[in-house]
Amino acid sequence: MAESMTGLKRTHRCTEVSNADVGKKVVVMGWVQKRRNLGSLIFVDLRDRSGLLQIVFDTKDVGEAGFEKAGKLRSEYVVAVVGTVAMREAAINENLPTGDIEIRAVELRILSESLTPPFPIEEDSQTKDEVRLKYRYLDLRRPDLQRNLIMRSRVATRIRTFLAEEGFLEIETPILNKSTPEGARDYLVPSRIHHGCFYALPQSPQLFKQLLMCAGYDRYFQIAKCFRDEDLRADRQPEFTQVDMELSFVDIDDVIDVNERLLAKVFEETIGVEVPLPIPRMTWQEAMDRYGSDKPDIRFGMELRDVSELVKDCEFGVFTGALEQGGSVRGINAKGQGTMPRKKIDSLVKFAKDFGAKGLAYLSVQEDGSYKSSFAKFMTEEELQSLVSAMDGEPGDLLFFAADKNKVVWDVLGNLRLELARNLDLLDKNEYKFIWITEFPLLEWSEEQNRYVAMHHPFTMPMEEDLDKLDSDPGAVRAKAYDIVLNGTELGGGSVRIFQNDVQEKMFEVLGFTKEAAHEQFGFLMDAFQYGVPPHAGLAYGLDRLIMLMAKEDSIREVIAFPKVKDASCLMTQAPDVVDEKQLEELAIAVQPEENE
Repeated sequence: MAESMTGLKRTHRCTEVSNADVGKKVVVMGWVQKRRNLGSLIFVDLRDRSGLLQIVFDTKDVGEAGFEKAGKLRSEYVVAVVGTVAMREAAINENLPTGDIEIRAVELRILSESLTPPFPIEEDSQTKDEVRLKYRYLDLRRPDLQRNLIMRSRVATRIRTFLAEEGFLEIETPILNKSTPEGARDYLVPSRIHHGCFYALPQSPQLFKQLLMCAGYDRYFQIAKCFRDEDLRADRQPEFTQVDMELSFVDIDDVIDVNERLLAKVFEETIGVEVPLPIPRMTWQEAMDRYGSDKPDIRFGMELRDVSELVKDCEFGVFTGALEQGGSVRGINAKGQGTMPRKKIDSLVKFAKDFGAKGLAYLSVQEDGSYKSSFAKFMTEEELQSLVSAMDGEPGDLLFFAADKNKVVWDVLGNLRLELARNLDLLDKNEYKFIWITEFPLLEWSEEQNRYVAMHHPFTMPMEEDLDKLDSDPGAVRAKAYDIVLNGTELGGGSVRIFQNDVQEKMFEVLGFTKEAAHEQFGFLMDAFQYGVPPHAGLAYGLDRLIMLMAKEDSIREVIAFPKVKDASCLMTQAPDVVDEKQLEELAIAVQPEENE
C-alpha cells in the first residue's frame, strides 16, 4: 500500500549528494532503477532526473521491518529514503558522479508501486519507436531523453536572457487567426458562434510581428507554437516551436549580427562549443552551383562542377540533349571510390532517379590511368581527359554526372553528394559548421498553379537593384532574404520586409492577386501600412531543429516531450479522434463518411 511523504521534505536530488556530505542525514526521493538482494544487504539504485544514487539497506540501520519492505521493491517503484551519506567501502563506480558514495538508509517509504514497464528504462533504448511513443511518459524517464529536454529548457532560457539584454520585448501573438492562402496548408478551427467560419492556427506569427513594428515596439521576440498541416519527416512535426523575432530600423547586417552573437552564446554556454564569428555567407546561386542545395552541408567537400562547356560538342546524346533544352551537365568527384562495386553504383543510380534523374553517368579513373565508364565510347580520349581534369580526377576516383534542367541536376547531385557522405561516414556530429545563405530568388514558378509564388512569403523585400525587373523578368528578382544553415539543416530564415505600400501592391500583383483579393486576405496589414511603418526585418528559428543538432539526434521527436508520428497522430493519447455528435451539431458540421473505393 502506498505511503504518504507527510513529515518528509526532500533535501537533495540524487546527484546533488557528494562526498562533501559524508556523515550528513539526507532525504532523497525517486524511482527504483534496480534492486540487488545479497541476503544480509539490499542495494537499490535510486534514479531521478539528475542521475543515480546507491542506497544500502542493512537491518542494523533500517530495522527488520524496513529491511523486509526494501525486499519488496521493484523497478519503477517511487520511494522516499532517509539516510546518512557514507563513502563506499567497495565497488566504486567511476562512471557515476555519485560513484564513490552511498546512502545508508534508516527509513524507507514506498510512495507508489509500479507495474512491470513494457521496456527497460535505460539509455540508448533499442525498443521500437511505436512502443516508446505509446508509453511516452515512461520513455521520458530515460536519461538521454531527460538530458535532451533539460538542454532544451536551458537553451530557451539563454535565448530569452540574451534577447532581453539586447532590448527585445517578449510579446505573445494570437493562436486563432485568419486563414491566408500562401505557404503550407493551415490547420482550421471551426467557430461555434460564426457558423461556417473558421480560424486558422498560425504557421508563424509573421503578420502580427510586422504589425508590432508598425505599433512602435522596435524589437520583438517570442518562443511561439506554430502549426502546419503538411507531410512529416525526421525534422518536421505538425506543431513546432519557433524562436521568432522582428527588428525596426535595421537592414540585413543588423539582423545577422544579433543572431550570430545569440548562436555563439547559446552554443558556448549550453554545450561548450565555440562558434567562430563572423559566420561565412554564401549567395543562393553559389550554394546551388557548388552544393546543389540552398541548405548546404559544408562539413565535407565533394562539390559540384559545371562541365557543360566541355561536353557541348561531344557525341553523348544525354549530355548534348540536356544542353539543347537549356539545362546543364554537372558532376561530383567521389575521391578514392574508383573501385566501388557495380552493384553499389547501380544502387546510387536508382537513388538518383528518386530525385528526378533519368539516369546517372559515371566514370572511374583506374589506378593505371585508364577509364571505366558508362559513356566513354561516345567521347574521344582528349574529351575524356579534359573532363577528368576539370573534375580534379586522379587514379582511384569515381566521377558521377547528371544532365537535365538545372533544378533537376542540382537536386540529384545535391542529394547524391549527401548519400555518398553518409555511406563514407563523412558526417561528424561533433562538428558544427554554420553558413548564411543570402540573395534567394524572390519568386519561383509553380507548374501546378501556373503562376509565380513567393519563395519565402509575400512580404519579403526585393533587392533594390532588382526592383525594375518585377514587371519585365520576375524570376530574376533576388530577395533580401537570408537563411541560417547548420550541417545541412536549415535552422531558420528571415528577410527584410516590404514596408512601402506601392512595392507591396506590386508584389501581390506579380503573385496573381487582384487588388480586391489582396485586400480581402491582408487588408488589415495594408491598412496599417498607411499609418507610418518603419523599415523592419526579422528571422525565425526552428527551436526543435536547433536542439536536435545540439543534442546530436537524428529526429526532432527525440527533443520534443510529446511528439506526433508520421501520420500526425499521437500514439499515446490516440489524437486525433472522433468527437461527440453534439459538439459537431453546435458547430453546424456534418462529417461525410469516406467512400470505399
